[in-house]
Amino acid sequence: MFEQFIKFCLVGGSGVFVDFGITWVLKEWCRLNKYIANSIGFICAATSNYLLNRIWTFDSHDPEIAMQYLRFIGISVIGLLINNAVIYLLNDRLKLPFYFSKLLAIGVVTFWNFFMNYFFNF
Repeated sequence: MFEQFIKFCLVGGSGVFVDFGITWVLKEWCRLNKYIANSIGFICAATSNYLLNRIWTFDSHDPEIAMQYLRFIGISVIGLLINNAVIYLLNDRLKLPFYFSKLLAIGVVTFWNFFMNYFFNF
């Protein structure tokens, strides 16, 4: 399990770049609401993370790819709610910088995503 968690975190690290990149473009360039931009970035990262985790982290050969992806996205959507709640608390309430709050939120959600996927998806 420890090796898989390390792989999961490495995959998640690549997802951070996808997430932050898309969020930044949508929030700063397109001037979308920060929660909408954050949600789109998060879902894009979750999709790339699913593919990498399926192939590398968990070496899954489950033929029900669509169902596995939907479970992964379902777990990620709950993670997104946690993510947005942490951002709301840290950025809106405690007035910490948005991207710092987002980084801390990702840290919190990493544990949720790993254990839920480990026990219920892969």
